[in-house]
Amino acid sequence: MKCDEIFAALALLEKERGIPQAFMMDKIVQALTTAYKRDHEGVENVAVDVDEARQDLKMYVQKEVVEEVENPASQISLEDARAISAKYELGMMVNFPVNNVEFGRIAAGNGKQVIIQGLREAERGMVYDEFNSKQHEILTGVVTRVDPRNGNVSLRIGNGAESTEALLTAGEQVQGEVLVEGMHVKVYVVEVRRSTRGPQVLISRTHPGLVKRLFELEVPEIYDGTVEVRSIAREAGSRTKMAVWSNDENVDPIGACVGPKGQRVANIVEELRGEKIDIIKYSEDPAEFIAAALAPADVVEVLMAEEGKACRCMVPDDQLSLAIGKEGQNARLAARLTGYKIDIKPESYHEETEE
Repeated sequence: MKCDEIFAALALLEKERGIPQAFMMDKIVQALTTAYKRDHEGVENVAVDVDEARQDLKMYVQKEVVEEVENPASQISLEDARAISAKYELGMMVNFPVNNVEFGRIAAGNGKQVIIQGLREAERGMVYDEFNSKQHEILTGVVTRVDPRNGNVSLRIGNGAESTEALLTAGEQVQGEVLVEGMHVKVYVVEVRRSTRGPQVLISRTHPGLVKRLFELEVPEIYDGTVEVRSIAREAGSRTKMAVWSNDENVDPIGACVGPKGQRVANIVEELRGEKIDIIKYSEDPAEFIAAALAPADVVEVLMAEEGKACRCMVPDDQLSLAIGKEGQNARLAARLTGYKIDIKPESYHEETEE
């Protein structure tokens, strides 16, 4: 059956939407075979032959050659098969063409709907592929709606046909940050999931990865791999500690991140609405790393535990509160940054135990 209109429609879809003709044709073939089986009880095997050169489609009912026929709709006896052609043997399949009138009725009833469904599926697939490749990256979204009941914010991310809605839940928002409709916001793509209503993009403003990606955008030495971000601990909206390491002895990792006159880190702090950022130098020596992580407090001595990832840090008496931080924040972030349980004691405690 000549199907010029179907092939022309598929060519137009590929040109305008980028959806491959082969993908849509597979959907049409699948729908035609399913429809025929639904209308003809007992038929098991249906094949559609696609001739792209002639823009032609042909449908066949396939019957298996058997000794004794139990289902005439899907089987044919060896005797009847050999009456058609002497080449047939047991187990082979005989193709019986479906007449063009019936095939045309099935195609007309299913073709349009299948193209619409296939179009939606293909577009969802393209959007999923587009955003799946951007997992753990930063994207800029436009706030489209703020739910006053639960504080969730809907954002439109992406451009044109390859854009989608993403939900920034209240738990993934920085505490105290006010988002309003029309605002452009940088978000971190945590994960992309498939769903029946299209790709589900999980985004965050509190994820430590957001800070890392912002530094990659701002600091060329991190982007090209000269400086590495080894560890990040973050309490969104308040403070972040970041451990950096340089693969080039001539490059100061902290200086590279801070930038000339502090401009690089200032840009990131501005993007994070004033969140404080402590940049420390990573060390392979755990004691040295832990001492650096407790900055801005000075550490007199680090006593590592004999077993497990734990230590005791001695600090000057007048810097005990500085080392612990407000509500224990400094000590808490240092512990998360290093992966060690840290017990902070004043220097006088060490002297007392010795006595």
